[in-house]
Amino acid sequence: MTPGGKRVVMVAAVARNGVIGDGPDIPWRLPGEQRLFKGLTWGHTLVMGRTTFESIGRPLPGRTTIVLTRSPDWTAEGVLVARDLEGALALADGLDGEVMVAGGGQVYAVALPVADEQVISEVDLEPAGDAFYPDFDRTEWVETSREHHDGYDRVTYSRRRAAEL
Repeated sequence: MTPGGKRVVMVAAVARNGVIGDGPDIPWRLPGEQRLFKGLTWGHTLVMGRTTFESIGRPLPGRTTIVLTRSPDWTAEGVLVARDLEGALALADGLDGEVMVAGGGQVYAVALPVADEQVISEVDLEPAGDAFYPDFDRTEWVETSREHHDGYDRVTYSRRRAAEL
């Protein structure tokens, strides 16, 4: 959760081998998966790294975007900029909706310890790539839903509360 109590949700499409990207590209096309991403994140705050933002090329409509970058002079029209995850979460506390972490690999890795939920499109492929989703201890998470789609399953994991561990 954020300091102000907003839920932090990690949203990703992850291949069986952990790949989430290859350079600026996603190494697959899945019918309907981007529509599900849009539906899940609409009206919320997206947090993503600079490289992920630049691969998209613009702020996504219907969502506020916070871009994480260590570059002190980096700016882009229509987005907020934070230097670290803590700064991004503090910014998000004053914005609408939940916090949706949208990549890339480094951002997922630093967000995992504070995430309340993961919504993962588990892609039935093992492509080459250079960006990976972080490994996570599955005993700390419970699968709360699974939807089967052509070429992937959309799975929601919720963090177990301390009493459940």
